[in-house]
Amino acid sequence: MKRLAIKLTGIVQGVGFRPFVYRLAQELKLTGWVNNSSTGVFIEIEGNVDDLEQFLRRLAIEKPTQAQIQSQELNWLPVTGYTEFTIRPSVGGEKTAITLPDLSTCSQCLEEIFDPTNRRYRYPFTNCTNCGPRYSIIEGLPYDRPLTTMKTFVMCPECAQEYHNPLDRRFHAQPNACPICGPQLGLWDRDGNLLYSQEEALQVAVKGIKEGLIVAIKGLGGFQLVVDARNSIAVATLRQRKQRPSKPFGVMYPDLESVQQDCLVTELEAELLRSPQSPIVLLTRQANSSIAANVAPNNPDLGVMLPYTPLHHLLLRDLGFPIIATSGNLANEPICTSELEAKQRLGRITDLFLVHNRPITRPLDDSIVRVINQQPVVLRRARGYAPLPILLKLPKKGVKPKVLALGAHLKNTVAISMGEQVFLSQHIGDLDNQASLQAFEQVIATLKQLYEFTPDLIACDLHPDYMSSQYAQQLEQPIIRVQHHQAHVLGAYASEQLWGESCLGVAWDGTGSGLDGTIWGGEFFLVKGDSLDCHRVASFLPFPLPGGDTAIKQPRRTLLGVLHQLNLDYNLEHYFSTTELINLKKMLNQKLNTPLTSSVGRLFDAVALLLGLPSVVSFEGEAAMGLEFLARKVKQAQPYSFIFNNNLVDWQPMLREILTDLAENISPKIIAARFHHTLAEIIVKIAQEVGEKRVMLTGGCFQNKYLSECTIDKLHQRGFIPCYQGLIPPNDGCIALGQAIAALNQS
Repeated sequence: MKRLAIKLTGIVQGVGFRPFVYRLAQELKLTGWVNNSSTGVFIEIEGNVDDLEQFLRRLAIEKPTQAQIQSQELNWLPVTGYTEFTIRPSVGGEKTAITLPDLSTCSQCLEEIFDPTNRRYRYPFTNCTNCGPRYSIIEGLPYDRPLTTMKTFVMCPECAQEYHNPLDRRFHAQPNACPICGPQLGLWDRDGNLLYSQEEALQVAVKGIKEGLIVAIKGLGGFQLVVDARNSIAVATLRQRKQRPSKPFGVMYPDLESVQQDCLVTELEAELLRSPQSPIVLLTRQANSSIAANVAPNNPDLGVMLPYTPLHHLLLRDLGFPIIATSGNLANEPICTSELEAKQRLGRITDLFLVHNRPITRPLDDSIVRVINQQPVVLRRARGYAPLPILLKLPKKGVKPKVLALGAHLKNTVAISMGEQVFLSQHIGDLDNQASLQAFEQVIATLKQLYEFTPDLIACDLHPDYMSSQYAQQLEQPIIRVQHHQAHVLGAYASEQLWGESCLGVAWDGTGSGLDGTIWGGEFFLVKGDSLDCHRVASFLPFPLPGGDTAIKQPRRTLLGVLHQLNLDYNLEHYFSTTELINLKKMLNQKLNTPLTSSVGRLFDAVALLLGLPSVVSFEGEAAMGLEFLARKVKQAQPYSFIFNNNLVDWQPMLREILTDLAENISPKIIAARFHHTLAEIIVKIAQEVGEKRVMLTGGCFQNKYLSECTIDKLHQRGFIPCYQGLIPPNDGCIALGQAIAALNQS
């Protein structure tokens, strides 16, 4: 007989792990105990050695579907004489346990919701250990009901029996509830007056949506604004009230079959739609889609998701048609999570509020995924994915400082490092206003509180004017400033777990403060696997950007700067007034407020405008998206010319040839495709010059499916190993992770 002490870390809380251990121990007639701790799961188990070894084998093979074991620590000990196997109460200590993301409704709960004989029939808050809220309701660790927002809901006898029965799938399902004892629905008018409750509230909301009203629904991680996605008038009203003129809306369909009627869906995309994460998946639209054209104007793609909570399932079953389900906020503001906040900020947008009384502890937008090169790529990491950690294997050994990384200005996330892992927050958004700054501070506060975390170091961006950088100045800890594109590359490196490998990192995006005082955005870095040294080895030839950041929303200014670099006096009078043009040319000639940039993202804007796309955009990346959509109509194209000399990519020959093609009336789609293929050839050329086999693609430009797949294909053909981050966004959502890695490596 032997006693075995087992310490497990990873995704082992909130997934039915303890009841699984209990059942396995009972089956093998082993004695001892299991409990949750603030670091993971502890097991002490006694029996003969053969049975204990079988227990370990089956523990790894048969663990619950959502469980992931990161580490397993074993200690063989003398027998103490346990007489039974029990599940002990959770214990405290240093908080490093992994918090599970929220999970979409499982098939068993779904059956119960639509079974008229079941006591949870049409109950919108049904869940079990395999599904339901987690991160959105957790207030502290370990993950137990008293440390969640469900603590105020006292379970009825039937729910309590399920909760305490180790053989029930609701054993220690912390949000367990039913119509008798759990959260309830209410329907409010826009002033917050209660109109209807429970089932009647849902039915009146359904009626309102059918009639073209906007309904703000309190979901899993915040409010969503919902309208009939087929009703162009309702969609136009939502756009006008939300102040979102053209950015695409996400659409929720009743089921996969209805999605397939409107969109092309691959097997992998179908898997993603039905996965426990249940993200928005970007799909290609069919020609005769039922969706109103103004849901995603001038866009061949559609952001699609399936119902992921019982409330969504009930709503979509009753409606029978797709709805817009977009974040409950004004444009550029964070999502609302409380009724009070929603009433204040959404009262002028919505017609009705469908609310419930289960509090949300932190905002969680819907995650967004795009399949690129037959691999899922997370573009917005939030519900279903956050805050799962990234494992570290840094070259420097020893005790590591705790780092708080504050992320970028756009698509902000924050990160905390603890030991051998970095916890990356959910998507927060652009830090452009006071509401966003408050959300940013709230996410930091909740991460600190959840993990009882006090940082030793602060990592932030080089740019002194970013809200995140200014926030860093207010803190007492030492600050390490990390260059934006180095953070991109190191974040991608950690995301793909390339530890010990050297690689060429390609970081292309719209903007980032450079080490030389210019604006970077077309950069190449060599990362040394043995030291994580990350230094720039090549860049795009800089060009002037009249008005600096103003050009981000005005591609016409970018084009003017590009043409100035080419010494061409191209006719742009239809883009500017005479006075504007005179003043901007004066700025360029006198080098006033015209910072230099090497940004590939800005080159996209300039070429997009040449090909007839908008001169002023309403959201970041709009012009570049239009250029990608043009290029997608052409599979193969001859690249334009470029020069690589003195570590600079001279793009001027390419632009001159584009202007020649335009003069010869070459189709815009051909020019767009040739532009993309040229960029891919540039990456191959630099890879050949640097001589590094692994090539990592990161930055907002690589959200572009056409550019990414074209580049990956060309790299494969020339014998390189392209690397593309999947679980962490290639956009600025990965900056906080990269900042944390850089700070840890420097300390």
